[in-house]
Amino acid sequence: MKILMFGWEFPPHISGGLGTACYGLTKGLAELKDVDVTFVVPKAYGDEDQSSMELIGANNVSITRKKVHFKDLQKKIDYYEVESGMVPYMDPEEFWKLCSKKYTERTRFVEIIDEGKLEFTGKYGADLLHEIYKYSLVAEVIARDNEFDLIHAHDWLAYPAGIAAKEISGKPLVIHVHATDFDRSGGSVNPKVFEIEKRGMEAADQIITVSNLTRNIVIEKYGINPDKVTTVYNAVEPIAEDKQVKPKKGVSEKVVTFLGRITMQKGPEYFVEAANLVLKKMNNVRFVMAGSGDMMDAMVRRVADLKISDRFHFTGFLKGDDVFDMFRMSDVFVMPSVSEPFGIVPLEAMQSYVPVIISRQSGVSEILNNAIKVDYWDTHAIADAIYGLLNNPVLWDTFQKYGKEEVDSLQWKNSAKDVRDVYQKALDLTTIK
Repeated sequence: MKILMFGWEFPPHISGGLGTACYGLTKGLAELKDVDVTFVVPKAYGDEDQSSMELIGANNVSITRKKVHFKDLQKKIDYYEVESGMVPYMDPEEFWKLCSKKYTERTRFVEIIDEGKLEFTGKYGADLLHEIYKYSLVAEVIARDNEFDLIHAHDWLAYPAGIAAKEISGKPLVIHVHATDFDRSGGSVNPKVFEIEKRGMEAADQIITVSNLTRNIVIEKYGINPDKVTTVYNAVEPIAEDKQVKPKKGVSEKVVTFLGRITMQKGPEYFVEAANLVLKKMNNVRFVMAGSGDMMDAMVRRVADLKISDRFHFTGFLKGDDVFDMFRMSDVFVMPSVSEPFGIVPLEAMQSYVPVIISRQSGVSEILNNAIKVDYWDTHAIADAIYGLLNNPVLWDTFQKYGKEEVDSLQWKNSAKDVRDVYQKALDLTTIK
């Protein structure tokens, strides 16, 4: 079973949990003897781990050159072609010349660089929608020039690429919903993003969601038939024993950590308010907010207003070993997410022997037993849980020990088997059609 998989990021170049989940899943699928994955990202850097799959960067694919093999000739002939309805241009001057000619309303203009390739940042910048569109153009070429059985597209950024690959190849499409705009926006959805998500869901032969929380959103908010939506929970990569050894903190106090994007979805303001409540009861504790996001400045101001700046620290965005260094210095991890489709970070904390407090409004709460669960808005409950763990050694030891044992059983190879079952269902349904 050959899978053509489209994503937006891949370690070590990641901005959040999406790239981490894609990496873990591809490694899990690699352990299955009958699954072979080709993973496509907008921009490949060359230092990605390709031990479990082949990785293609859309930035390295020419959209105007195609190799054709003529059976009566013992050689391949390279030639350049302009796809119907797609006009590449090299610079503004050439673009002006092209625009002076007559084209149909469906003609698409894209800017190419050397050898007919498109340039991608691979980031989440102001030109994101344009990059998503360009990604779908390259997906057509990749799908045309490669052999595969099924397409798998991760999150809304890659849905148009998955649709383009399906339309040109006729192969079944599975989309993976890691989050929806209802999660990211708190209900104030971006119409353009919603349209892309809905179109992807409707075009898909099967849909994978990372939790039942997300599955219900897909069914209820997007009007998708429940029969084609399957929940497959995320897992976590095992970490080396040397990363589990706690380093010296440099401070004698306890450390309570929030790690994630500092945005409305993650509930950072509830962490700040809970910290203030705890600091009214004890002062041998420090709070750390690790991450970046559009609410960073507001959180810094709120901490200053509460006059707890001497006990509250902002680290900025962390990745790689820095994340585990932060966990190893932490005594408690808190994830007060307002709407969290899954949430891999608590699993990483538990791997590092850190007790966790998570919101009931998170997908990961559906599978964890050895975590304290609270409503994200209940800052008093969050504060009580923090205070209890920091001041009750028996309680702390219990969540540390059994949390570690529980998370070690959540392996990507098991999630990969469930994903393969979804693949097979999509292939079987296509055969029936």
